[in-house]
Amino acid sequence: MAGEKILIIEDEIKIARFVQLELQHEGYEVEQCQDGRTGLNTALKGNHDLIIIDVMLPSINGMEVLRRLRQTSQVPVIMLTAKDGVTDKVMALDIGAEDYVTKPFAIEELLARIRVIFKHKNHVAQSEIITVGKLKMDMNRHVVTYHDNVIDLTKKEFDLLKYLMINKNIVLSRDNILENVWKYDYIGDTNIVDVYIRYLRSKIDDKFNDKFIYTIRGVGYQLKYE
Repeated sequence: MAGEKILIIEDEIKIARFVQLELQHEGYEVEQCQDGRTGLNTALKGNHDLIIIDVMLPSINGMEVLRRLRQTSQVPVIMLTAKDGVTDKVMALDIGAEDYVTKPFAIEELLARIRVIFKHKNHVAQSEIITVGKLKMDMNRHVVTYHDNVIDLTKKEFDLLKYLMINKNIVLSRDNILENVWKYDYIGDTNIVDVYIRYLRSKIDDKFNDKFIYTIRGVGYQLKYE
């Protein structure tokens, strides 16, 4: 399925150009940057469907680019690097990369991995609406409604509500919520979870007089609809 927009952040010009030409031949729209800072700024400003990031980059290394990118974006990322150590692969995947390709690589392998990511992304996009009672979340459009009333949420409120809705009827501990919603963005105690739960309750439960978020004493929280 061609036509998707791909950003390549790679300082080796010959490799970047080679990959760009191959991707364009496959029908993708391709943009490239040669250093980490420019690449990060381009990624944050752009509307890319996939980003390919080299680990060893000038100004900001690829792992840091990925880490900063994940603070505000969930665009799929493939790390492209000469480093093939298990530690580097684990780190990239933990930070949020979808895949990791080691140089030297066959272009056919990279193209296949890209196709897999887009196939998964398109499949998920078709089923990205979660409904709990009158509460509906469209993850693809980043919109939450209660009985057709749009609820204005910050990004972190949206992320927290999404995690609760995906795990509806499951009791989630504060540590679990902190690990999965805040990830690397926050270091501190779990009180931040309680604060954002209150924000959600004020915008949903209290505003519409309809109970969704329950406190499970000594454990954490649960989203359900009775």
